[in-house]
Amino acid sequence: MISLHKILSIAALGAALIASPVFAQNAAIVNGKSIPKAQLDKLVQKTGQADNQQIRDQAREMLVTRELILQEADKRGLSQSEAVREQIEQSRIGILVAAVFQDFVEREGITEAELKAAYESVKTQYTGKEYLVQHILVEKEADAKAITAQIKAGGNFEDIAKVKSKDPGSAPTGGDLGWVSDKSLVPEFSKTMVQMKKGQITDKPVKTQFGWHIIKMDDVRDVKAPPLDEIKDQLKQMISSDQNWQKAKFTEMMQKFRAKAKVQ
Repeated sequence: MISLHKILSIAALGAALIASPVFAQNAAIVNGKSIPKAQLDKLVQKTGQADNQQIRDQAREMLVTRELILQEADKRGLSQSEAVREQIEQSRIGILVAAVFQDFVEREGITEAELKAAYESVKTQYTGKEYLVQHILVEKEADAKAITAQIKAGGNFEDIAKVKSKDPGSAPTGGDLGWVSDKSLVPEFSKTMVQMKKGQITDKPVKTQFGWHIIKMDDVRDVKAPPLDEIKDQLKQMISSDQNWQKAKFTEMMQKFRAKAKVQ
């Protein structure tokens, strides 16, 4: 004779097998209303974060919360309220107006003349010089002086930097900091750097909050603006975010719409 416990276990297993396809295609079921798994997948994707269980749980909770509020709104008759429906319609119109304007801007809103004018304005910001430098960072002044003497005696700067520099970012590349401006580095380092000539190595180590530096100047050049094509997207973003430009462009858009329309 089969025990009651076994009967209940078999029944539970059968129920799980029957229900599993339903739950496989739904993220949740709230008061009998299904939230499709595809909706959860889309929300997770929109977060731009790595797809993991924690993110999925948070997204699922958000969908459940939203569904509960929508159901409650229906129960209270708020979905049919004239005031609420009017607000929903206003929101819909606002979204469509913004979408139409955005599409207009992307298609024909920013002219080549406007791009060139913005580029010329941006070019004036690229002034001064930039420096191609290497450095070796150590904790003690005595170590910095010893390394300086070793380099002066013919030691290879890059090889020494790889072994002795405490800067984890530049040590693997022989102390190379790449092209930098004087404003991008700490003042003590920059003050020495801007006075150095191409090929020069500091005679005395430079102290900063990070430790003691031996600096090597590889090259110096005038700062130049990147080509227009290279920063075209940033220029478009800069132009389109200007409120005065937006107002003028919206007026232009509406004038074009009216010119093609039959208004009686």
